[in-house]
Amino acid sequence: MSDLKHPVPLKRYRREEEKNEFDSDDDYVPYVPVKERKKQQLAKLGRLSQLKEDGMNGAGKSSSENEQDDRDDDNGQVWGRKSNISLLDQHTELKKLAEAKKESAMEKQLKEEEKILETVAETKALMGVAELAKGIEYTDPIKTCWKPPRIILNLSEVRHERIRRKYGITVEGDDVPPPLRSFKEMKFHKGILSGLEQKGITKPTPIQMQGIPAVLSGRDIIGIAFTGSGKTLVFVLPLIMFCLEQEVALPFGKHEGPYGLIICPSRELAKQTYDIIQHYTNSLRHHNCPEIRCCLAIGGVPVSESMAIIGRGVHIMVATPGRLMDMLDKKMVKLNVCRYLCMDEADRMIDMGFEEDVRTIFSYFKGQRQSLLYSATMPKKIQNFARSALVKPVTINVGRAGAASMNVIQEVEYVKQEAKIVYLLECLKKTPPPVLIFAEKKQDVDAIHEYLLLKGVEAVAIHGGKDQEERSRSVEAFRAGKKDVLVATDVASKGLDFANIQHVINYDMPDDVENYVHRIGRTGRSSHTGIATTFINKANDESVLLDLKHLLREAKQKIPPFLQELCSENEKYLNVGDEQGCSYCGGLGHRITECPKLEAIQNKQASNIGRRDYLASNAADY
Repeated sequence: MSDLKHPVPLKRYRREEEKNEFDSDDDYVPYVPVKERKKQQLAKLGRLSQLKEDGMNGAGKSSSENEQDDRDDDNGQVWGRKSNISLLDQHTELKKLAEAKKESAMEKQLKEEEKILETVAETKALMGVAELAKGIEYTDPIKTCWKPPRIILNLSEVRHERIRRKYGITVEGDDVPPPLRSFKEMKFHKGILSGLEQKGITKPTPIQMQGIPAVLSGRDIIGIAFTGSGKTLVFVLPLIMFCLEQEVALPFGKHEGPYGLIICPSRELAKQTYDIIQHYTNSLRHHNCPEIRCCLAIGGVPVSESMAIIGRGVHIMVATPGRLMDMLDKKMVKLNVCRYLCMDEADRMIDMGFEEDVRTIFSYFKGQRQSLLYSATMPKKIQNFARSALVKPVTINVGRAGAASMNVIQEVEYVKQEAKIVYLLECLKKTPPPVLIFAEKKQDVDAIHEYLLLKGVEAVAIHGGKDQEERSRSVEAFRAGKKDVLVATDVASKGLDFANIQHVINYDMPDDVENYVHRIGRTGRSSHTGIATTFINKANDESVLLDLKHLLREAKQKIPPFLQELCSENEKYLNVGDEQGCSYCGGLGHRITECPKLEAIQNKQASNIGRRDYLASNAADY
C-alpha cells in the first residue's frame, strides 16, 4: 500500500505545475470602465512635477529602485492625488514644460539662421585690389588737429553716456569722442555758423551731436539714423573744414585733387548734396576765406563742366558711381591726394549692384582714407560687410536701423487695382500741396502724371527713362513751389530733401520694405509732422505686407483690419536672439529663413550661372 501512495501525489503535482504554467490568471488584466480610466489619467496629470523629478533623478537610481518605481506606478500609488495639487499649479507646470520645448525650438531656429548667414556672408573684403594683393592693412585712424573743448574733455564718461541716453544715441567702438550739443563747441568757422543761421539751423540733431565730433576726430563712421535727421551735414561740414585747412596751409594747384569724395546712388541726391556744399562754401567766401571748389560728376551733365573745375584744382567731388568710374578709367580725375571718402545711402548702393564699382573705386586710392558710410536702413549684414573697409570704426545709431520716422502718420488703405488712379484725387484733398506720389513702374508714373494734368493738377514727373535735363527741371520747379505734385519712381525716394512736404502717397507698396521707409521719409523731416498714405491690395506679396504690419506696430500706428488678420507661421520666432525680424534685409515680419529678398538674389545668381556657362561655351566656339 505504501508503494502505491507515492506516485499519486507526484502525478497531481505535475498537473498543478502545468496548470500554473499555462492557465494562470496572474497576467489577466480586468476591464477598467471609461470613468475609472479618466480618473487615473487625471491623477497622473496631478503628479507631473513628481514625474519630472523622477526623470531627472532616474539616472542616479539603482535598477532595483527603478523597478520599485515602476511597480508603484502600476499599482497607482505614485500617481494618486496624495498632495492635492491645484489645477492652477498643474497649469503652471505644464506651461513650464511648454516653455522648455519652445526654447529648444528657438535654439534650433538660431542655429539654422547662423548657417544661412555664413553661406551668404561676403568673403570678399570691401577694399582695393592693390591693398588686398599687397596685404596692406591700416591699424590706426587718420590723425587730425581737431580736439573737443577742454571743458568737455574734463567731464566724465558717465556724463557723456547720460547725454547719449537722453537723445537716443547708441555708439559702438573704442575711444568714442564725446557728444557736443552746440555748433560753437564743434569749433566751426564763423562762415559755416553764418550759413547754418541762414538755413534756420540753430542746434545739432542727435546724429550731428555725436557724428560731427567723431568725423572731425578723423574716425571711420557707420552712421544710421531715420530719414530727415540731418545726416548730410554730418559728413559735409567736417569735409569743408578739412578742405579749408588744406587750402590755407598749401593752396591746391592745377589738376590737383579732389581731397574729399562723396558717392551717391542717384543723380538727384548727388545734385542736392552738391547744392548744400555750395551754400556753405559761398558763406565762407563772404567771410574772406579762400575758395573751396566743388564739382558734380553725374550722368546727363556734360563732362566738360566737371573738367573745368578739376583743371583749376578741386577740393570736393560729388559723384554717382557710373560717371566716377568712367572718369577714373579715362584718367580724367585721380585720387592720389584723396583722404576722405563718404558713401551716402551706402546699403542702397550695394543693393543696386554698385558693389563691384565701389570695390574698383577703392583701388584708385593711393593711401589711407577716412571712410564714412551713412543710411537710414542698414541691416547687420551690410554693417558687417562695410567694416572690412573701415579702420576701428565708430557705429552711431539713432533709433533702430530701418525704423520709420515717428513724425510720420502712416495710413494704409485697401484700394482695388482699377480704382487706384481715380482714388488719387480723393487722397490729394487730405493736405495742401506740395505732395509726393511714388510708383514702382515708369509707365505708372507717366499714366498718373497725364491723369493729373487732365484733371487740372499742377504736376511734374521724374523717372530713369527721362533725360537728366528734364529731371533736373522738374525737381527744381517742384522745390521752388511752382508745381504742386511730383510723381516719381524710387529715384526720388533716397535722401532727397524737399521743404514742407506734408503728404506722401504710395500708389503701390514697394517690393522692399526698406524702399517704403525711404519713401515716407520724404515727409515728417526736421521735427515737422507729415502723412503717408499707402495703397495695398491682393496683388501685394504677403511677406511685404507682414513687414509693413510689424513696422506700423513698432511706430505705434493704426493697423487696418485686413493687415491685422495676416499672420506668419513663424511669428513666434520674429524676436529671437539679438535681431528683430530678418538679419539679411531688416524686415520685421519674417526671419532670414523665409526672406523673399534673399531668395530672389539666390535665384538670380543661380540663373546667371547657367547663362554665363552658355555664353562662355558659345564664345569658345568662335
